Amino acid sequence: MDKSNFSTDTRYTVTLRDASGKTRAANLYVYRVYDQFMVARSTSGDGLLRKIPYSDVEKVVDQKPVDAKERFTFPAALLDEKNWRDKSEMQVYASSAARGK
Repeated sequence: MDKSNFSTDTRYTVTLRDASGKTRAANLYVYRVYDQFMVARSTSGDGLLRKIPYSDVEKVVDQKPVDAKERFTFPAALLDEKNWRDKSEMQVYASSAARGK
């Protein structure tokens, strides 16, 4: 796979190769697409933001663009390519003064 197989603000069901080399099904929401990797959130399971190299994706099973009113957003600086040079995953949660956080 490469960059041309993915686009931003799209939900994907893919087959990924994990660290041990086994293939696993994964549901992803792609936030950013870069030359060597994409930044996506796992929508099934832990919900972490991950840096996913295209070489780890075996197959795209399904894709569905997300309407503008239903998109998840993060600050642009958090999704910047330079922030992901030394990271492979990140846990991010929303907070609000109205909720006491």
